[in-house]
Parts: sequence; C-alpha cells; structure tokens
Amino acid sequence: MTDPITRVRAMAPVKEVHHALTDAAALRVWLAEHAEVDLPHRYEFWGRYTPEGDAPHQTLRYVDDVTLRFGWLLDGEDTETEFRLTEDGDSTIISVYQTGYSFDDAMSGATIRGVLGTFWALSMANLVDFVEGREVGPRTDFSSSELRAEFLVDAPVDAVFASLTDSEQANIWFGYPVGIEPYVGGRFAMGGLDNNPHPAKIIDLEPDRLISIDWGAEGVSTWELADSAGKTRLTFIQSGFDDGNPPFAAWTGTLGGITQLRRFHEVKPWRAIWLPTGGSVDEFATWLAQQDEEGDAAVSSAATRQ
Repeated sequence: MTDPITRVRAMAPVKEVHHALTDAAALRVWLAEHAEVDLPHRYEFWGRYTPEGDAPHQTLRYVDDVTLRFGWLLDGEDTETEFRLTEDGDSTIISVYQTGYSFDDAMSGATIRGVLGTFWALSMANLVDFVEGREVGPRTDFSSSELRAEFLVDAPVDAVFASLTDSEQANIWFGYPVGIEPYVGGRFAMGGLDNNPHPAKIIDLEPDRLISIDWGAEGVSTWELADSAGKTRLTFIQSGFDDGNPPFAAWTGTLGGITQLRRFHEVKPWRAIWLPTGGSVDEFATWLAQQDEEGDAAVSSAATRQ
C-alpha cells in the first residue's frame, strides 16, 4: 500500500479517534449496522451499510494505539484495510489504506470492490462528525436498489440552493472542480466545464425547491429542498438506473459530498476535512481524457471524494 485511499482531519485527540474506530457501539453509529470487536482477536462489521454485508468478512491482523489493520474478503479477493492515526496539534489525521481497489472498477461497476474509494470517504466523513460531536448523516444501504437519503442542514433554503447550483461554492464544499450552468438544459460537469467532454445535463430546476440532473446510464439525480423551521430539509434521490447494477460508488461519493455541504453551512469558520492523498484527482482527470479520446458518452459521476 503506497498512497492512502482517503485522508481526513478530525478535531479530536488520537485516543478518542482510536476508541471510535475500535468500539463496537461506536462503529454501529458511524460505520455499520452490526459490529463486534474483541481486541486483539476480533474486528468485524457487517449488515446493510457494508459492501457484501451478509456476514462479517474481516480478519483482524494488527492493532496498536495508532494503527488498525484487517483483511477483508470482497468478491472473492482477500483485500487489506489499514487505518493510521497521526497526532497534529489538537487534531488527528486519519489515513486509510486499501488494497484490491481499482479506479477503473469504480467507473465500470464490474466488482463491488469499486465502491471502496467512496465507501471509505463517506465513512471517514461520518467518523469525523461522530468524534466532533455532530450528527452522523445517512449511509449507503447496499442491500437496496432504492437510492434515497435525507439531510437536515442548519441553513435557510435559499442559501443551500445557492451552494448546490453555484460552481464556486460547490467547488469549495465538494472538494473537486464542478462546473454548473444553473438552468434547464445547462451542463453539470465533474472536473469543470472546460475539462469534461461529456457533462451531465440539468433537466429540471425550480429555484429554492429542486434541481434534477441527467447522468445518462447512471440515471437522474434529484435534490429536493424544503423549509424546516428555518433549516433546510434536503432530499437526495437517484432514479432511472439499471436496478441490477445500482451506481453505488457514485451514490456513496455524493453522500460523502453532502456531509461536507452540511459542514459548509454549519461549521464556522469553514474548514475542509479532506487532505491530499496523492492520486485520486489525477486518476479522474485521466479517465475523463480517455472518454474524450474514445468518444464514450457515458461519463460517470463516480467517486472523486477520496
């Protein structure tokens, strides 16, 4: 394992982060539906929020005060996951390393291992919220093809809508270039309007109420907004995809992004949790260029949230 698959900063001491990583009750809040831990012998999690979560498939291999490493059998391959905790002043840097993950698999959906990039990105975002005392957001239900999630954002509807439709604001909270033409028929381009040859298309937009984006084979994403006592009830729905192969990687990546949309409005002063990892952005840019060369019109919104 060379570069981490994702890397985040939590405003909490190493000891608290380590406890959240190794306490079964905590794991059931931010990571998995079910978890059982008995260090240094057992570290298992499973259930509907876990890829191939029909049963626990993890084998604990090493643990100390700043490291946790386990094997994870996924789609017949023995992968390995490692967490490394680094003290940085009043904060902890959490680096996640993962074998068996391919960016091409994330784009194609050929194996469940393709979700690992966004799975760990979303999981780390939820872990950060957990150790910082914030409400943990929705997790991906890998047992269902119904992709629907609700968030409560502590900000007025017009401010949340602006952050969803203004490129400059979206670039900040999403952590990756996004080009948005906020009108029906306008482009929604991961990587930016000048860098994505096959952008998604906005097919419906009602100011302060909803925006729908057509991603082609991955279906249609819809954000619905409603006032809730001065806050915003944000409902995110993905529809129109192949039920036999739900776009779990892209969906999970967007859920991870929306955790940061909440922080963008609620944490003052704003600070991103994501730290450089060394490869994922370049991989996505390279993949976009390949689509242009090959004339492939099916551009994925898949996870760039590592």
